[in-house]
Amino acid sequence: MEAKLGEVLIQVQDDLRQLKCSLEKITINERGATLDVQALDNAIRKTESSIKKHAEDYQKTANKQLLVLPSIEDVQKKKVLIPKWKPALESIPDVRPQRQDLLAASPGEKHKSVTMRLLRNPTHPNNRAIMHEKFGISLPVVHKRSITAAKHPRKIAGPVVSLQAIEPKGRCGLAVPEEEMGTVPDKSLLQMSVQHKVACLHLREKIGQLRSKSRNQKQLKWETEPGSTCERTSRECSPCWTTIAPPPSATSKNMDDRSVVQSTNSLIPESPQSLPAPENISRYPFTVIKGWINPMATDFCHFKQSFILCWSSVTNALEALEKLLRDYAVPRAKVSGERLVEFGHVWNNGWKTAPPGIGLLSVLENWEEVLSLVLRPGQRYKGEGGINVAAICIQSCWRRYLARTAYLRHCRRKWAAGTIAISWLMHAQMRRVRRALQARRFRQLENYRSRAQHLAANWKHIQSSKRTIIHIPSLGYSQSQRLSLRGFDILQNTQISRLCDIRDDKVQVIYVCPRHLGEDILHYYTNLLKCDGPTDRADTGTTQASSCIRRFVIITPEAVDYFPIHNMCLSTLLKYSPRTLKRIRHLIQGKQAYIVGGVAHVDDLAVADELGVPILGPEPAVAQLYSTKSGGRRIFVAAEVDVSPGQGDIYSLNQLHEALAELMTQNMDVQRWLFKMDSDHGGRGTAYCDLCHLSCYNWALQEYHSYGPELWKTKWIQESVLLRYLDEIPEWLTRYAQPAKPSCYPNWACFLKTFLRQGGVVEAYPPSDSVTCLTVDLLLEPGGEVTMLSCGDQLHGSCHLETVGSTVPQTSVNPETLRSICMRVGQACLQRLIVGYVSVDLATFVDHNTMEQRVWAIDLDLTYSDQLAMTQMLLMMTGGTLNWHAGCLEVPMPVREKCCEHQIAAKPPVVHRYAVLGSRLFHSNLSMLYHSVFLKMCKAHGIGFNMKRKQGTVFALYDSSERCSIGLIAVSEDLQGALVTFARNLSVIHQEISASKMQGETNFKELIKEVEEVLQMIAQNKFQALEERSA
Repeated sequence: MEAKLGEVLIQVQDDLRQLKCSLEKITINERGATLDVQALDNAIRKTESSIKKHAEDYQKTANKQLLVLPSIEDVQKKKVLIPKWKPALESIPDVRPQRQDLLAASPGEKHKSVTMRLLRNPTHPNNRAIMHEKFGISLPVVHKRSITAAKHPRKIAGPVVSLQAIEPKGRCGLAVPEEEMGTVPDKSLLQMSVQHKVACLHLREKIGQLRSKSRNQKQLKWETEPGSTCERTSRECSPCWTTIAPPPSATSKNMDDRSVVQSTNSLIPESPQSLPAPENISRYPFTVIKGWINPMATDFCHFKQSFILCWSSVTNALEALEKLLRDYAVPRAKVSGERLVEFGHVWNNGWKTAPPGIGLLSVLENWEEVLSLVLRPGQRYKGEGGINVAAICIQSCWRRYLARTAYLRHCRRKWAAGTIAISWLMHAQMRRVRRALQARRFRQLENYRSRAQHLAANWKHIQSSKRTIIHIPSLGYSQSQRLSLRGFDILQNTQISRLCDIRDDKVQVIYVCPRHLGEDILHYYTNLLKCDGPTDRADTGTTQASSCIRRFVIITPEAVDYFPIHNMCLSTLLKYSPRTLKRIRHLIQGKQAYIVGGVAHVDDLAVADELGVPILGPEPAVAQLYSTKSGGRRIFVAAEVDVSPGQGDIYSLNQLHEALAELMTQNMDVQRWLFKMDSDHGGRGTAYCDLCHLSCYNWALQEYHSYGPELWKTKWIQESVLLRYLDEIPEWLTRYAQPAKPSCYPNWACFLKTFLRQGGVVEAYPPSDSVTCLTVDLLLEPGGEVTMLSCGDQLHGSCHLETVGSTVPQTSVNPETLRSICMRVGQACLQRLIVGYVSVDLATFVDHNTMEQRVWAIDLDLTYSDQLAMTQMLLMMTGGTLNWHAGCLEVPMPVREKCCEHQIAAKPPVVHRYAVLGSRLFHSNLSMLYHSVFLKMCKAHGIGFNMKRKQGTVFALYDSSERCSIGLIAVSEDLQGALVTFARNLSVIHQEISASKMQGETNFKELIKEVEEVLQMIAQNKFQALEERSA
């Protein structure tokens, strides 16, 4: 094929030589010149047809050649040849060396690269042998051109032109200009192409037409893969100055302009050094003016003629460069021909993807100037189609704004719809849950009422038979009150003495403890409950001790571990303890049982419904109504007992001022007024204000004495004093009112805010210097009977309105008078469906006007009191009973064994005992001693209980961890001896556990002072009694 092509070229040379000879024979006459044009035209046509025929044959042969694909290992290093791996990156010359510098190859990779370099070298002897052996192809011997030959051109024999012509386009380097080839003598025309003259070449349009015509004649069919860039070869490759393109459609214009706008970012280099600096001066430069190339310019024609053999690869790059310069309205750009040709070859090898702007600008010699112009903001809109691009940009921004606004609106609506839907679902779910809870609680209430009726009908039978009492000492206060109490679980466990109910042989006790008890406390109460009364024989005592151990069980709900700091009441913890409920059901299965709770709570009904047992107590709603201060006053008024002057159900400040002014006007002898919250417990929600600080009080007393007690009851006489009180009461309360416990409410403003929110009462403090308060515990049986269980005179601590202990039995009020008051209060409670345990607080004093003893009912608690729990322990340890008619504690003494066996044993003698009960004794230094050490210390100081004499000291232990609170019972033959023993015990304990510089936080000192005052009062009473007898 090469030989044929050479023959064609030789024939062209002969034709041209003959044409030259014929042109020499032209004669010029006087009229004009005669030229043989027909001969010239025939020679040219003959040459074109021969070249076209042999070019097509050569193209067929080249297409049928066997190509070898690169190895898999070479893909990563040759990824620029595949469009999937961004081949246009080769347009940036300085990228690959930088990457190679950053990533150093390992020795194994270096060996592979050397091997692949040898395999890709066609001049290597091994490759020539492999190609000949495997495919039968003999590679030509290629001689390397020496450097000296390039510098000193000389005549070279051989088919130089044929090698350039048949070199594959993909592997073609920079074409060798024709000027560097030198000249060839005439004698070598038979062996090589003509090079001493420039051949006349056709325009690109005609060549394309001829090629298409020849293809149509021969019916050649080209098959291209979808998505490949080979489709680009089918378009016209004519120069931009001869191409007449059809008018673009709106879609195509938008797409082209958008692609140009989007590709603008590619023109911004990461650093100014990313563009390569020219190493030498270009030999083929040409100028582009305003994005257009003058095809007739000398520099461009010289460049085109020098690289005519590889012009097809330069055309695409040149068109892209022109378009870029026109788009950015670059007035003048100087192009380096060599770099443009190199860029064109790299671009073609990269499957003709869109060239990057940086690569295009790298072919310019004044690239810095052009780059600064291209990067200027708004420069794109000054170039070709800038108005359309600006319009497209504005439209896209506006459409983006509209779409973004619509999307945000949609998101807001979607969020609002979701929120509304979730809120509605939550509301519907809460409504369903609320209705389910209401239905469940109504069912529990109905079950409670039915079981209460059964309990009332069979109460006498239950009391006379074996029964199980489930003690749940729950304090069902409100959440705010529970959270404000310190050591709430210990407060609930202060009634652990309920275990002493087993002193009745027919009673079995299940005590639900609000916290885990240690082994020391369990061992203490086990030994304590073995000694429940006198025994005549050793075997009988052993039997009773073992029986006592079997008849009480202490259970702690497992929910205590789940809610350690939530201060939940015990009923709620038990409600969420299924294992504990299951165990209690097994313990009471087949037995008669009922629940004895504490402060009523709604969860008491849930626990009772789970266990299927009745509650010895009122409904929670009834208990909540009448356990308040205002509710207690209503019951006292209905029971027709004396109450302190006052008014309840106060919820506003004006109502408070008006009620207080009216009460002060009607009761001129009262010196102190008390303000009690309805939900008060333990004196925490109480405040007081002394009338002596009121400026108009002396004037009011004068008015009172001037009219006299009888006339003072008239309303119009009191009006002036009432109006004066109304004016001064607000300032008087603000300045002189004081909360009883500053630790709970630091000032009057805080107290008043809570007082008005919860409601409360205003009461008069007894008008006497000597006031004794006592507490009576009643059992309102479901059968309708009222039983007095305990009564005692109160002992106060630091706060004179807080009870920390009592003396049993009470000695302040006549037993018959006390019994009458208690019976009336009990009947009034039964009429309001209040059953169970009730505690009544009374105040007694001597009226100075009549010199008679008066008893006021001041408080009512519908709960099992701490005094009653301590009384149960007292009765168990002494084996005695309370005689309410005589008002004394009767204790049977054990009978000594007689020497004579036939002598009839006499009835055990009964002696009287007095006791001091301290249920809430607190000392922070007690936590430094374990209970065992504490009991040994007390025993060393003679603090203990004598079972034979039925007197001494007994402790009640509440917890094993903090160990700051204890209970104490001191029993003696008379009240004075019990008080002395109680005070001595507290003093000894305080001295043993305290140091001079570490007294600790305690209420021992205040209680000792209270006991001393009581002892002085007893001594004064005895002295007055002796004087009266002597008189």
